[in-house]
Amino acid sequence: MSTATVDVSSRASVEALVAQAMTHGDITGLIHAAGVSPTQASPETILEIDLYGTALVLEEFGNVIAWGGSGVVIASQSGHRLPPLTTEQNAALATTPVEELLALPMLQPDQVKDPLHAYQVSKRGNSLRVMAEAVRWGKRGARVNTISPGIIMTPLANDELKGPRGPGYRRMLEVSAAGRAGTPDEVGTVGALLMGSDGAFITGSDFLMDGGVTAAYWFGELAPERRVEDAPAS
Repeated sequence: MSTATVDVSSRASVEALVAQAMTHGDITGLIHAAGVSPTQASPETILEIDLYGTALVLEEFGNVIAWGGSGVVIASQSGHRLPPLTTEQNAALATTPVEELLALPMLQPDQVKDPLHAYQVSKRGNSLRVMAEAVRWGKRGARVNTISPGIIMTPLANDELKGPRGPGYRRMLEVSAAGRAGTPDEVGTVGALLMGSDGAFITGSDFLMDGGVTAAYWFGELAPERRVEDAPAS
């Protein structure tokens, strides 16, 4: 086992990680969970790390992933609370060349004005990007999917629960079908399915696992409040 410190918003850093990984043999698996939350960073930093960084990692590892390999990107339930995008916007987030991604008009400061909106766009972009990358990975005999977790008890979630949106997040848990936060082990169980042979028919897919929060957001008790508590600035 070896470790490396990586800046996913730096192509040179990601290339160095790929090179280091290849010294151990064929790359057969990738789990990408790097990211920052709305409480932790500015809109610009969130877009650089969560959106651009994910696209970069997918591109670089997709160039070398071995036949039969698989990958999982950790997205977020937050991407499912972003209002619908146009067909053109979906395609742009999915297929724009990595180095041109942050120049998209829809990602400029006059369009993405607060950290929550940046996070939602980034996480929606992650699932779209993975769907597009699944085509390219498939030509190498490999698979890639996203998991969109809800509130999982991790350090990132603890920061959010203690931040300005904490009451809103606690309200989400209270009215969700599960009535609680998730655990890393529960996400790991889905990840193991997607990475292993039992998930061999699954690729280009996004797995929303949030205890029913998104269902409550669109069709349950959270729906009347969503424009106040969780809508991005326009």
